[in-house]
Amino acid sequence: MSLPHFYLEDQVLADEADGVFPLRLSPGDAKHARVLRLAPGEHVAVVDAVRDYFECEVVDFSDAMPLVRIAQRLDDEGGRPTVVLVQGLAKGDKMDAVVRHATELGVAGFVPLACERSIVKLDAKKAAARAERWRAVAKSAAMQSGQRAVPEVAEPTTVEGACGLLANATALLVCWEEAPRTAHIDEAIAQGLMRAGAAPEDARIAVVVGPEGGLAEREVEALLGCNPRSSLVTLGPSILRTETAGVVAPTLVLYELARMARCGAEAGERLHGTGEMRGVR
Repeated sequence: MSLPHFYLEDQVLADEADGVFPLRLSPGDAKHARVLRLAPGEHVAVVDAVRDYFECEVVDFSDAMPLVRIAQRLDDEGGRPTVVLVQGLAKGDKMDAVVRHATELGVAGFVPLACERSIVKLDAKKAAARAERWRAVAKSAAMQSGQRAVPEVAEPTTVEGACGLLANATALLVCWEEAPRTAHIDEAIAQGLMRAGAAPEDARIAVVVGPEGGLAEREVEALLGCNPRSSLVTLGPSILRTETAGVVAPTLVLYELARMARCGAEAGERLHGTGEMRGVR
């Protein structure tokens, strides 16, 4: 059974001098902990302000914050790829759904994209409010799914603004319904990794999905021109809704990166084994 996860904003557990100390949760997280009815002896997973990962035992929860002791410091899982979803603004609660489900799958960041064909139009005040809401959705989804970090959610931006954020990505994949059917995601990732000289586990891949009306050709050209490792990619013969594509596309990228990393590790093990056999001979 997975442990409840909590994320600390300003507390570094390695700096705690006492064996038992209060866990400085945000008001919302403290309320959530009470809803869970955490009792003495129960364990929780905690990611602190420097992203160190701990398992803590609840000692007491009679005050506003739980008192805990560190049960163990959990090992870092090693290098993991970063996948950022650049999602065209969608109407209604579709953005909430995309952020929630993509977070559960392991997406590390979101860039909401205001496009020419976006139905949703946000002024600065509304954009800031929506971004705060999406951050709350991402945090809730990260807690529920046990992610090692809460995804970052940027303020909504234009294609020009996004281009500045994406210039250094290992690969930039632009999902477009008019992309050639041979423009496969795995080949685009492999090409980006090769050009960047990066391993799959160290990659930072950005995936662009348009809004309900799709990306305009001008926007596609701008995105392809902002990074030398940009590629058009297809999600198959079907035309997907934006909220479907926003989950499917990063899932495929995460799957391909994991597959490539696994194949690389297996090849290294075979090579190592061959070297040992030669040494014995």
